[in-house]
Order: sequence, then C-alpha cells, then structure tokens
Amino acid sequence: MEILGLVLALIPLIAVVLIGGQMMKTRALARAAENAVPQVGQIVKVRGGAIHYVDRGPRDAPVLVMIHGLGGYLQHFTYAVSGLMEADYRVIVIDRPGCGYSQRSSDDLAALPEQARMIGEALDALGIKRATVVGHSLGGAVSLALALDRPKLVASLALICPLTAYEDGEIEAFKGINIPSPFMRRLLATTVAVPMAQKKGAETLNMVFAPEPWPEDFVIRAGGVLGMRPQSIVATSADYVMSHKTIAAQEARYGADLKAPGGVLFGAEDALLAPEKHGANMQAHGLEFETLPDRGHMIPITAPEACADFIRRMAAKTA
Repeated sequence: MEILGLVLALIPLIAVVLIGGQMMKTRALARAAENAVPQVGQIVKVRGGAIHYVDRGPRDAPVLVMIHGLGGYLQHFTYAVSGLMEADYRVIVIDRPGCGYSQRSSDDLAALPEQARMIGEALDALGIKRATVVGHSLGGAVSLALALDRPKLVASLALICPLTAYEDGEIEAFKGINIPSPFMRRLLATTVAVPMAQKKGAETLNMVFAPEPWPEDFVIRAGGVLGMRPQSIVATSADYVMSHKTIAAQEARYGADLKAPGGVLFGAEDALLAPEKHGANMQAHGLEFETLPDRGHMIPITAPEACADFIRRMAAKTA
C-alpha cells in the first residue's frame, strides 16, 4: 500500500515532466522549421493582424493574387505555378491570415469574410485595384468571399480544387484538427500536437495528395515543415472550424452576389473535396468547370503547367 501511495503521489510530477518534455520538443521543432523555411517576403499590416506576401513580375502587368489552402503556405504556389506566370503578370502570393508568416489577433478572424477582408486591405495597401484571384482548396473559399464582398477588386476567379459548399461530417485527413475550443487548440499545440504531427506527417501527406505521390522536396520547397509550429496547428484548426461555420452562409450568396467570371479546375480523383459537389455546382453561378484525369487535390504541386494554363485562360476573362 505504501508503494501504491508513493506512485499515486508521483503521478502529478511525472505528468509535469512528460508535458515539459513535449513542450521542449515542440519548441525545438518550431525553431528548426523556421530555420529551414524562413520568411521570404514582405509584411503589410491590416486590421487584426498582418499579411506576409511576395510580389513578383512587371509592376505594369495584369495582377494575379494567389491564395493557398488549409494547412498550406504561399510556397504551395511559389513551388512552381507562380514562376510560370511571372513573365507576363504581376504575381502577388500571400500567406493567408494566421498562416506562414502572416498574423491574426484572434481565432474569430479565421471566418471566411474576415480572411477576405484582411487580404483585401493588404491589396489596398499595395495599390491593387483589379486582380484575377487564384485560390486553392480553402483559398478558393476565401477567394469567393473576396469576390462577394469586393466585386470591384476581383476581376476574375481561377479556383483550383476549391471548397465551395457546406461539407457534412469531417474530412478524414483533417480529423485531428477539428478542435472547437481556442483554449484547447493552444494547449494541444504547445504540448503534444506538433510531435504527433511529425510522427503522422507522411500518412497525412499520403491522404492529401492521393492518388498521386507527394514529392520528396515538398516539406522544404513547399513549406510543409512550417506545420511543425504551434501557431500553425492553431491556425489550421481555427481555419477548419470557422470555414465549416461560415461556408453555408457564403454558399447562399452565390446566386445573387457572385458576379466575377472565371472557372474551377479539379483533379478528377480528388480525395478531399468531391469535384461534382465543389466544382460542377459552380456552373450554376457562371463559372466554368474542368477536371484533370488521374489527378488529386494538390495539383498546384503535381500539375503546375496545367494549373498555369488554366489561370491564364481565366485571367483572359477579365473585363
């Protein structure tokens, strides 16, 4: 009984030691991630935070604005697609609010209209009056929010595997980040979430890229290692939860308020978002719909030339 009592007495101390170890590992992984993928662009302050962006190409050329998806970073476009466009367009690639080296002051700003507002304010600060907006995955939903709320700014849309409609249930690849409580997000992000993400990283990438393989240089060249930071876990969780809360209201506005021309391009075998549900549905609102055979969700990485061709054709629709 004395031994049992001693063990019970030591449980709080053991817990503190284990949690402290996880926190130290988390901080080490975060430092390593930022050393591997440092800030590459400029920062512009907006209400509620700041936007990190790169701005390339001729300043007098038509403007493309590129917005990455859930758990992503601006490197998802600078990996290949943006470089294919920079000779003919001014290309502004951003980290969404809270992602990469962008910032936001609260999780409520993950709501689709708020992300669109912050991006719109950043573009205002850069003097952008009209642009073709390119959005991948969740970035497609944010692009649509921007088109709904700033129709004079969005000249056309090039949406790549976008979230456009309400999703029933969870997406398996992102099940672990469906954390409604902001407090729990931060508690888990600073303790166990980052080491767990490191352990399951390959499994998650397999699901995200399916049915295609993910390239070996994705983790560094496409910024994937930045997910090994507490703030990335918090941002991705908030994005997932708030997009689920706000996409239905946005979807209800397409019929009356969506005026921008453009189109949707999907990988025909997308394992995260169904092309018919999130792509073909937008034909009713004036957007074209195309698919790439045998391709998955991450076509900006796996099929950059096809994405660049699609973007050029959608940009040509600008009035």
